[in-house]
Amino acid sequence: VQLQASGGGLVQPVDSLTLSCEASGRPISIYTMGWFRQAPGKERDFVARINWNGGDISYADSVKGRFTISRDNGKNTVYLQMNSLKFEDTAVYYCAASLRTFYGAGTNAGHYEYWGQGTLVTVSS
Repeated sequence: VQLQASGGGLVQPVDSLTLSCEASGRPISIYTMGWFRQAPGKERDFVARINWNGGDISYADSVKGRFTISRDNGKNTVYLQMNSLKFEDTAVYYCAASLRTFYGAGTNAGHYEYWGQGTLVTVSS
């Protein structure tokens, strides 16, 4: 499966932004989908993940209550709605896909087999 993330941009603090991750090659309904982010000079961190039908979702503590992950299997697309953005949300955001069934939060980037190219989100005043 190929993943194409989009929707990044320059926003101000407390603004909202929605990222999209469109898949091609295979239906995403068979995958657990995740979002990760990597700030300059830092490691890639888990943001959120959603199981195949949206019935099991987990978030990093840093985004809980502000970000919402969702998926539309009919459109082969996963979304990340980001509200109340903060300076520290600035990063390149990556979507990822895994054939695993996660019984935990699914925070380990090594457990995701497929990655998109990333989209840059910059939060600045």
